[in-house]
Amino acid sequence: MNPTGDPHLDAGAYALHALPPAEEAAFERHLAGCEACRREVEQFRETAALLGAADLVQPPRDLRARVLDGITRVPQPGRTGPAPAPAARRGPAARGRRALNLALAASLAAAVSLGGLAAWQFSRAEDARDDAARIRAQAVAARSEAAAFDAVLTAPDASLHTRTLTGGSTAAVVVSRSEGRAAFTAQRLPPLSGGHVYELWYAAASGDLRPAGLLPGTGRSAPRVLDGPLGDAVAVGVTVEPSGGSAQPTSTPLGIIPFDS
Repeated sequence: MNPTGDPHLDAGAYALHALPPAEEAAFERHLAGCEACRREVEQFRETAALLGAADLVQPPRDLRARVLDGITRVPQPGRTGPAPAPAARRGPAARGRRALNLALAASLAAAVSLGGLAAWQFSRAEDARDDAARIRAQAVAARSEAAAFDAVLTAPDASLHTRTLTGGSTAAVVVSRSEGRAAFTAQRLPPLSGGHVYELWYAAASGDLRPAGLLPGTGRSAPRVLDGPLGDAVAVGVTVEPSGGSAQPTSTPLGIIPFDS
């Protein structure tokens, strides 16, 4: 039982299952004949449910101080002077104080819930903006790649060179010295496993190889402009490499497509 001996003050503790067994049983006997306490217990349970369902967000650092300060400034029902000592608060005034605390708790629960909703909506909006930016970047890159591919294919000095790769795939390289670029495409490349990719290489007459870009190991048609300038390259090679590519080939080339003789 609470220190004042007033069973009405046990409604909150009862709703939260915080009373010892004997006091809980005594309060339940009181509850059977007290409509006001039954309503109050129900209100406490609803508030506890709100708090339990609310999304967790980081509250402002001064929230506790502002709430406590606000409570001290709210006049108690039926009183105009300073707040009395806790032992003197009983009867209607005590119920008024509990109602005030209940309202504050419900307000805080609603604020936390709405804050969580706002944070979720803000996060979704940020995600949508990120997705839109990513799509725009991909579209710009795709247009840039398509424009570069067309520039190589339509150059006045463009020349086409083809080879059958190991495994039966057909690869083609279009070279433009005036553009200083080369474009590659292949049909029926076999799908790769284990995160491997296809890597393209510029081959110089000396035999030196330099990386010229990656192709996904999905097996789909893979047209692309090779990375970097054509320079002194005389052929393009294709190898299978670990995900992310390699600085030098780590496997036997599937094929070498020469374009200078």
